[in-house]
Amino acid sequence: MLERTVLIGSTNGLHARPAKLFSQAAAVAGIPVTLTKTGGKTVNAASILGVISLGIGHGDEVTLAADGDAAETILDELAGLLLIDHDA
Repeated sequence: MLERTVLIGSTNGLHARPAKLFSQAAAVAGIPVTLTKTGGKTVNAASILGVISLGIGHGDEVTLAADGDAAETILDELAGLLLIDHDA
C-alpha cells in the first residue's frame, strides 16, 4: 500500500467544486484509492459525498492511499490536484 500525505491548497477547502474534480479523477484512476483526514475517518476517494463528509479545510493534512501497479503515478496526480488552489 502506497501513501501520499498532502496539505489542502484550495482556499475554501474541499467544497463541492474541488471535491468533484478530485473524486472524478479518483474514479477514473482504475484502482481503489482512499482519502483520510488526519485524525478523521477514511473514505473512498471516488465518492464525492464521502470526500465532502470529511469537512476538509484549507491547510488540512490528508493522506491518500492506493495499491497496485500504477499506484505511485495515480497518487502523485491526485496529490497534485489537492495542492492546487481551485478557488483562485
